[in-house]
Amino acid sequence: MSVKKGLNKWSTFIHKWLGLAIGIQMLLWVLSGVVMTLVNIELHDEWPEYGIAEQPPFEITGTDPIFPIQTIIQTAGKSAQNATLKALGGKPVYQVNFGEGGPDLYDATTGELLTPIGADMALELALLDFKPEANPAAPVWLTETNNEYRRGVPVWMIDMLDEEGTHLYISPQTGQIVARRPAVWRLFNFFWMLHIMDYENRTNISNPLIIWTAIFALVFSITGFVMLFFRFKRRDFGIRAKTKKYT
Repeated sequence: MSVKKGLNKWSTFIHKWLGLAIGIQMLLWVLSGVVMTLVNIELHDEWPEYGIAEQPPFEITGTDPIFPIQTIIQTAGKSAQNATLKALGGKPVYQVNFGEGGPDLYDATTGELLTPIGADMALELALLDFKPEANPAAPVWLTETNNEYRRGVPVWMIDMLDEEGTHLYISPQTGQIVARRPAVWRLFNFFWMLHIMDYENRTNISNPLIIWTAIFALVFSITGFVMLFFRFKRRDFGIRAKTKKYT
């Protein structure tokens, strides 16, 4: 068997079996790539501007009753690293960082400890923050991350039951909205998982599965070109066979 025929035979053999092994994944790569180009890539970040209601400026006048922060720190019996007076749900609160765990929230008018915030307050904060019309479901307390939220837990998850199918995630430590996940984000995230082949965390674009599949796909492409080359006739390359004239 000539080298040419042998190379063609082995290329055909490898190409065929690699096609059976990775053909479905190559189809998923193309499909997921098309879907992700049709969906705005910004949706895969954090949707920082989506659905946020405009909040009135936070102002404190001289007549507002403010509880002394020194009393709160003394009552806690811990050394505070820093304390910030801010608005939460339109009300003044202290956010005090004691250096152990997350920061604690205190009602700045009564000195009451608010952390961790409860379901009722989480729902109130979600409604105040959310601009579109919504009829939210009861808050769900999550102690483990899921496919659409992989940050710190525990956290409150609230399904806003709006037209966009938005889920809000609220920190029980700070009361902040730490993630916004509309349905289109979840669609993008699903196809992102298919594209990078990280079926567990959906974040690792260098996992062994995608690396080996990419290598096999490269070999599949190379063997395909080899087969194509041998299947072309000489005239397909613009080469005319020379003929001898005999007298």
